[in-house]
Amino acid sequence: MAQGSNFVDYVKICCRSGNGGAGSAHLHRDKFTSKGGPDGGDGGRGGHIILKGNSQLWTLLHLKYRKHVIAEHGETGGSALRSGKNGKDEILEVPLGTIAKDAETGEMLFEITSDGETRILTPGGRGGLGNWHFKTPTLQTPRFSQPGESGGERWIVLELKVLADVGLVGFPNAGKSTLLSVVSAAKPEIADYPFTTIVPNLGIVSYRDNRSFVMADIPGIIEGASTGKGLGLRFLRHIERNSVLLFLVPADTNRTIREEYDILLKELNDYNPELMHKPRMLAISKSDMLDEELTGEMRTEVPDVPYVFISSVAQKGLLELKDLLWKAINA
Repeated sequence: MAQGSNFVDYVKICCRSGNGGAGSAHLHRDKFTSKGGPDGGDGGRGGHIILKGNSQLWTLLHLKYRKHVIAEHGETGGSALRSGKNGKDEILEVPLGTIAKDAETGEMLFEITSDGETRILTPGGRGGLGNWHFKTPTLQTPRFSQPGESGGERWIVLELKVLADVGLVGFPNAGKSTLLSVVSAAKPEIADYPFTTIVPNLGIVSYRDNRSFVMADIPGIIEGASTGKGLGLRFLRHIERNSVLLFLVPADTNRTIREEYDILLKELNDYNPELMHKPRMLAISKSDMLDEELTGEMRTEVPDVPYVFISSVAQKGLLELKDLLWKAINA
């Protein structure tokens, strides 16, 4: 996944749907008919603003500078019962995992989760009825019709949650980017300082028998992330979409493995307790620097979750890790 400003996971846009066209109040007239009945057609529907899922998109960048989305108005009805043309819909293609919210109330409206899925964001106004609808035995020639309904206008927030099978959870410098670069074709930016990864990186991890799964390196969270400290909340949002959470704790941590794991777990729980229901696994990274004695000591302080000692640089434990992940994804 490209780095930097190409990844946009939040946009705010004003959506204005089209007004419905007015119905016609026409009375039938031709050279043989001087006093014909009503034949006014219905007005056309105003254009909708529609969201459509596109599995080939991974960012909201194409909507970043499109602040106003305006659909066409419906056309007025015509004579001879001709209906007005519907206003053209405005279709906004978005990545899977996009959530639409009302910008004023914060209410979540819906989420786009499948390719080709369409949802109406702002419906167009209905077209007005032509005068022929109002003909009755006592009112043979109604000279009135309905006006069209007004379209809607609202500010909408679109948020993207990255869809992946495995989400990497860990503090900055835990080795998440390095792991992703080794097990997949992704080329994340790697450096030894906090917040190198400032956008989620997605990588396709090859597995046995030509199978594969998607892994997301979610930017490092820090203590206090769930309260909005640092870059936390924007990143924690992406973890919600992953099926399995892989906690990465480096072997050279200043705390014990359990302490670091518990802090990460608390951040996730404070942000969204539902994350606690996801399958969790632990990888102790940078373990090429451990001898057998140290490894044995560390095993005694590992929390009660499936775990594996790995080294991305030395290619140690990676196949065992993939086996564990594949089993968890397909459990």
